[in-house]
Amino acid sequence: MGTTAVLNRPVTTLSVAASAAAAFLFSGVLFLSTFILRGDSPFFCSLPPSIHPHQPADELLSAIFHYATSSIVPQQSRSEISISLNILRRRSPCNFLVFGLGHDSPMWSAFNAGGTTVFLEEDPKWFQFVLRDFPTLRAHNIRYPTKLSEANDLIRTYRSEPECLPPRAHLKGNRRCRLALADLPTEIYETEWDLIMIDAPKGYFAEAPGRMGAIYSAAIMARGRRGEGLTDVVLHDVERNVEKTYAMEFLCKKYLVEGSGRLWHFQIPAARGNETSTMDEFC
Repeated sequence: MGTTAVLNRPVTTLSVAASAAAAFLFSGVLFLSTFILRGDSPFFCSLPPSIHPHQPADELLSAIFHYATSSIVPQQSRSEISISLNILRRRSPCNFLVFGLGHDSPMWSAFNAGGTTVFLEEDPKWFQFVLRDFPTLRAHNIRYPTKLSEANDLIRTYRSEPECLPPRAHLKGNRRCRLALADLPTEIYETEWDLIMIDAPKGYFAEAPGRMGAIYSAAIMARGRRGEGLTDVVLHDVERNVEKTYAMEFLCKKYLVEGSGRLWHFQIPAARGNETSTMDEFC
């Protein structure tokens, strides 16, 4: 494995590209709202009884209003956003877990209107800042047990701990495996996630948490799926060495179905009935 790359996170500026992204976002949310507000959308077919039609509509209208009146646009590019939007067009309303909280969070929540969208954020000040402006978002402030500077050591040594490897690998309470996110809120472990987006935590300086644990834990969640179908996992910032290396180790090149810009899309089957003769391998 090569030396861990430490890259600065890009800063969003007002530009022609930003304006185009804002227009795309507005049109995307408007597209979804057309179906929901019209009342004949297939999105409502699988809604649980506790979800009322006005709730998704309110969420969509709030997102449209926010992005139509804001100069701040999401960090991902139009082509990157399109990949996750197409997944949500196919699967929404669904269970959508997002590692990261930011200016794009109302967009993702609105794209999954009527579903369950949960955000995980490690920075307590940023967590409070975002929820001050968007208090209806469903989010948790969490702590990561690792640092980016540990990435090389973790990838070299995780195989020496049986609790990190299939078939014994698990998350909740698993403090023997340094990569496992063992102390997440209970609902994260109890929910079967259809789409997982990894766009956090910070991974661009040595003392940052890095995305090692998020990538590993997303793989465990996907492999542990009990229901039918695949788990869609999208990973951002794949130009960075840690994201790329951990993706190939745990999300697997054979499950990579598409990519655009700095984002990769994986479709991961449950481990049940899918294990090879080498039981302690992810890929």
